[in-house]
Amino acid sequence: MVCIVATSDGDASRPWPELAQDYERARSREDSLDRLVEWPAQRELLGDVTGLSVLDVGCGNGGKLAELVGDGAAASVGIDVSGNFLSAPPPGLEFIQGDLSELDSLPSLAGRKFDRILFLQSFGYAKDPVRTLRAARTMLTDGGFILLTRTHPIRYAVERSERNGTSLGEEYFSTDRFSYAHSWNDQISLTKRPYTISDLLNVFSAAGLWIETTHEPQLSEAAQRRYPHKQEWLNKHLGILIFKLRPIPGMHY
Repeated sequence: MVCIVATSDGDASRPWPELAQDYERARSREDSLDRLVEWPAQRELLGDVTGLSVLDVGCGNGGKLAELVGDGAAASVGIDVSGNFLSAPPPGLEFIQGDLSELDSLPSLAGRKFDRILFLQSFGYAKDPVRTLRAARTMLTDGGFILLTRTHPIRYAVERSERNGTSLGEEYFSTDRFSYAHSWNDQISLTKRPYTISDLLNVFSAAGLWIETTHEPQLSEAAQRRYPHKQEWLNKHLGILIFKLRPIPGMHY
């Protein structure tokens, strides 16, 4: 098994080039929670994107951003460290190979502004989460917002408590790093540092952002009936958290 370390104080972007294609394959499955739950909820929170510029940070192959451009978004940019982008992006979409931990030093982004900035399950790869969010904050237009999603921390606490024979509370509040084989590719083992809800809220605050909306999307009733195994997984692990973040007025760095 290949062991790739992904921690907030290490090179957290390292696993992604190995996992990028595995993610796209997993997302293409009919019962993918990204397709059934996450992307529909993210898309709803984004609203009408006609004429808006979008920056997708950690965009994967750029498929979601291409869909937004198809819905009317303009002058949009996707950034991903893997460089595994769509071969024929639509007009108005630009791809940049780069590390999300270095947003504030990417020449291609210098001086640019965006109406919407997305971190769709990519934020956990940031080496310094506060630095990354502060950089994104400076790129927002007046009235713009950041849409950020993270796996619910309860998921990892549940898995560790079962593996270690400990309580849910012990694992939720543990600060010990943990390793696990990734479900997209069991040949890759990731090592992470746990986080809690309060950790996330404190990062947002330190970056000068306030939460306008928080959403915990779930399967529709029809999807629950069609994919009971996915509902069983959500009943146990809860799913993801989606945050709509805006700059705190008058706060500058």
